[in-house]
Amino acid sequence: MGSSLKSVPKPLSSSSVFQVPGLDSHEIDSIAEKTFERYSVKTANRNGKGIAIVWFRNDLRVLDNEALFKAWVSSETVLPVFCVDPRLFGTTYCFGFPKTGALRAQFLIECLDDLRKNLQKRSLNLLIQHGKPEEILPALAKDFGAHTVYAQKETCSEELQVERMVNKGLQQVALSPSTNAMNNPKLQLLWGSTMYHMDDLPFSINSLPDVYTQFRKSVEAKCKIRGCIKIPESLGPPPSIDDWGNVPSVEQLGLHSEKASKGMRFSGGESAALSRVTEYFWNKDLLGIYKETRNGMLGPDYSTKFSPWLASGSLSPRFIHEEVKRYERERQANDSTYWVLFELIWRDYFRFLSIKYGSSLFHLGGPRNLQHKWSQDQRLFESWRNGCTGYPLIDANMKELSTTGFMSNRGRQIVCSFLVRDMGIDWRMGAEWFETCLLDYDPCSNYGNWTYGAGVGNDPREDRYFSIPKQAQTYDPEGEFVAYWLPQLQTLPKEKRNFPGESYMEQVVPLKFGNTSLHLNRQASASRQANFGRRQQMTDKR
Repeated sequence: MGSSLKSVPKPLSSSSVFQVPGLDSHEIDSIAEKTFERYSVKTANRNGKGIAIVWFRNDLRVLDNEALFKAWVSSETVLPVFCVDPRLFGTTYCFGFPKTGALRAQFLIECLDDLRKNLQKRSLNLLIQHGKPEEILPALAKDFGAHTVYAQKETCSEELQVERMVNKGLQQVALSPSTNAMNNPKLQLLWGSTMYHMDDLPFSINSLPDVYTQFRKSVEAKCKIRGCIKIPESLGPPPSIDDWGNVPSVEQLGLHSEKASKGMRFSGGESAALSRVTEYFWNKDLLGIYKETRNGMLGPDYSTKFSPWLASGSLSPRFIHEEVKRYERERQANDSTYWVLFELIWRDYFRFLSIKYGSSLFHLGGPRNLQHKWSQDQRLFESWRNGCTGYPLIDANMKELSTTGFMSNRGRQIVCSFLVRDMGIDWRMGAEWFETCLLDYDPCSNYGNWTYGAGVGNDPREDRYFSIPKQAQTYDPEGEFVAYWLPQLQTLPKEKRNFPGESYMEQVVPLKFGNTSLHLNRQASASRQANFGRRQQMTDKR
């Protein structure tokens, strides 16, 4: 793609829905095919026998998928499978919210549709079956005489339990001698969800640093990021199957179809993911200003927006690394290009922490097992969830979440701080509501960030607090974001939109620190900071 002039991201109009990526289907297909060509090999050694199964989970991609490549190498025929597990569409553990909301379900459906299409282009297909993997996979292994089930390794308790049950089921399958397999099919789990490979870390998981900066500096100094795995142009022949199953509809998953009515609408699938990288890095040349714009809250282009595809595994973090390095060679290297990798290292860190701390990540006291009296006041929680707190910056972010399934990183930190610090609400209620809504939900990052924000994770600052007046002044100084999501504020002067007083709605709780006075200024903030002492010094200053 040719270079273009850098442009500061433009705000959204008040009624439009913005597609991410903002490309038509022909452009998306074209970019995906060109990318696949760069990461394909015409010839590769294939010495295996029999059939191998690929169990797709949160790795819904062809490019840089080691499970798919290993299955191809070790077999004569590959059977790709996705299990529509009913447990993914049940309810959350503590508070009974939907485990997968309609917006993420629609995104998943699009991911599956695109994965099937990309496999078919490489002479394969995707078998879609409804049911529990521990029942489906052993039955398929028996029916097809498969010697191995390959899958990407997961790290959290529910996923690990499914892995154990699949393995147990496979051990009970007796293969015939003609399959040349030993006794029963094996479950082969491969690491593939992070930028840095777990086997390359300079410490054991049990010795993982409890402070992110120590982790980052160590891996940057001592580890090398592996290159993407190239896939053969043809992955066939496919097994002979009469019915490959249909990609389900939202209604078939027990949900009611929803579409973003304003804001951003993300297109699911690997093709869209690769196109977003091209659009953001190369077409719009926004990578070079990422660090300056990344804390924005309004519009599709202030940050990369890669996270929904990373969470579904439609996009490989190692591919992003390679594209960043290519951009640095061909365009420029600066703090912004590094900062995209900095954020991916954060994502890696939460994934590795989920192994170290196990299920304590989901417990009230978090990894530090801290005792604290949290409220579960339903009225307060619902005012937060529904965006009716009386604080425009909180309410606008929560409206965006429920409408689009997305919220900016800055917004997530602010609404988390408000729920746990100002309202005193059980942080797990917020974490489970995010689990319902977020397109980019993954348990490691979601619960890692919530324990961090609630002070029960491994944050060196125990009382992390985000002052709403300060955040509004810094990140939405003219009230564009709040006015977009709360149209009743559009007629107010820009300086009053975040501090509308009685012209908006009554505030459900007072703020722990600060106030929403119209005349908040830096001198007043500095004065209050001095009075708050040590606790206010822990307030986020960014």
